[in-house]
Amino acid sequence: MKIIGRALELFSMFLRVTIGVLVGLLTIPVGMQVISRYTGIIPVYLWTEELATFIFVWIVMLGSILAVCDRTHFDVHVVPEALTPLGRLLQQGFVHVAVTAFALLFIWYGIGYAEFGSIQHSVMLRMNMALTYVTVPIAGVGWALFSLRHLATEISIFRQHRRSAQ
Repeated sequence: MKIIGRALELFSMFLRVTIGVLVGLLTIPVGMQVISRYTGIIPVYLWTEELATFIFVWIVMLGSILAVCDRTHFDVHVVPEALTPLGRLLQQGFVHVAVTAFALLFIWYGIGYAEFGSIQHSVMLRMNMALTYVTVPIAGVGWALFSLRHLATEISIFRQHRRSAQ
């Protein structure tokens, strides 16, 4: 279990670095767009719009994985916080199971979506669209991994509390 936890921590660090690099790369086409629109120093390049969009999609999808990892993803509290360990396990467990279920849907249907993208190419860059569409199943895998990790942690906390109560 510790090996899996360490691997997920390394994956999380990899995602953070990758997002940082992508944000840095995003400044290039966006900067070119701003300079070309407002100064006329360089010509208007239409491919910068596509490239910026593709990079942004990757940032959003990888960022959503980190949001699940850090437990900062969208969460609506419709019932008060549980006061008992069992109640907390049920509340948090439900959230993690729901996120995992949606992750599995993203994986399942995202594979077909990426396959559909593999037969298309972008207009300006002539890039295979699978490079962008594949973010959907990748995000699903990341969500599932981190949700299941959080679920295992909640179960472990519940078990420890039960042992200490006995």
